[in-house]
Amino acid sequence: MQISSLLDKGLNQEFRSAEEGVCLFEQAPTADLMFVAHQLRQFQVPGNAVTWIIDRNSNTTNVCVANCKFCNFYRRPGHQEAYITTIEEYKNKIEETFDFGGEQLLLQGGHHPDLGLQYYCDLFRQLKQLYPRLKLHALGPPEIAHITKLEKSSHEVVLRALAEAGLDSLPGAGAEILNDRVRRLISKGKCGSDEWLQIMRVAHQLGLTTSATMMFGHIETNLERMQHLVDLRIVQADKPAEAKGFLAFIPWPFQDEGTILKRLKRARNTCTGDEYIRMIAMSRIMLPNIKNIQASWLTVGKQVAQVCLHAGANDFGSIMIEENVVSAAGAAFRFTADGIQKAIVEAGYRPQLRNQQYEYRDLPANIRQQKLDYATMIID
Repeated sequence: MQISSLLDKGLNQEFRSAEEGVCLFEQAPTADLMFVAHQLRQFQVPGNAVTWIIDRNSNTTNVCVANCKFCNFYRRPGHQEAYITTIEEYKNKIEETFDFGGEQLLLQGGHHPDLGLQYYCDLFRQLKQLYPRLKLHALGPPEIAHITKLEKSSHEVVLRALAEAGLDSLPGAGAEILNDRVRRLISKGKCGSDEWLQIMRVAHQLGLTTSATMMFGHIETNLERMQHLVDLRIVQADKPAEAKGFLAFIPWPFQDEGTILKRLKRARNTCTGDEYIRMIAMSRIMLPNIKNIQASWLTVGKQVAQVCLHAGANDFGSIMIEENVVSAAGAAFRFTADGIQKAIVEAGYRPQLRNQQYEYRDLPANIRQQKLDYATMIID
């Protein structure tokens, strides 16, 4: 394949096949990928603003029966460290989030065998009654699949009930790699790739906005990475005309510290900064119908994430007041509100606070800066 021809087609926002994506990813110079991706970013999101958000990634429970081989966060039912977050704990977390200027709870957890649809509906209603302005960006396709299985119901019934109870948007969690060969080896207890994609189709039909993710750099092939992008693009193309569908795509490299995959010598995190930048650029090139591409500073650090802003990314994600799952596998970077804005300015852009719908927000006056764990690498 002619690389120059493929790059030109990328600039024209033509849909590239997975095979063409592999060709570009493996053969095109990084500078050329960055150039094309940046041009596409300017077409999709013109201007000099880079968005970011203040939110908190909290967990309903750490009890999970999925047994993912890359996860250090979960505990089996009955484990002495197992928990279900209480309302009083939620109240403390939400009020602290409001103090920090946030308005959203990114709420996820494990596949708890005893927590069904009624539990989550009751929880969402109670949180919204206590805090009417709270936004719930909650659960994810694997959790929806798990609840549906427990209820012997349908994805539509479950999603509709959760939306009526207060669910505002659906995260793209648990995508890993949307290939069943890979999923059988690393996350056998989660829904398959087709079910993940179908849940997102149903969410879009119901008018729920969603995001999409990819955890790469473990046992997948480059072709499986590119097919993941193609499958997301197809779902986005099939959404109802009035629906926003996938608002953003967020890829990050596998974090391997202490994971079963690393202990069994099946996978290690070998993703370099250059590889991550190339994946960001390919995300922009392969997903011309998804507007926002987010750089994962949490897993790659400030400097690499800053370069990604010149390689197709237009969003810097959240300051992560709290994050427990990826951090448990070795992601050790942290940002304050001041730090994330300074990082964006250093990269040559204007920081713009947003909400989950990617609508601009004014920076709240006199917001409290979180105190960070100085055992981690602090980015300020």
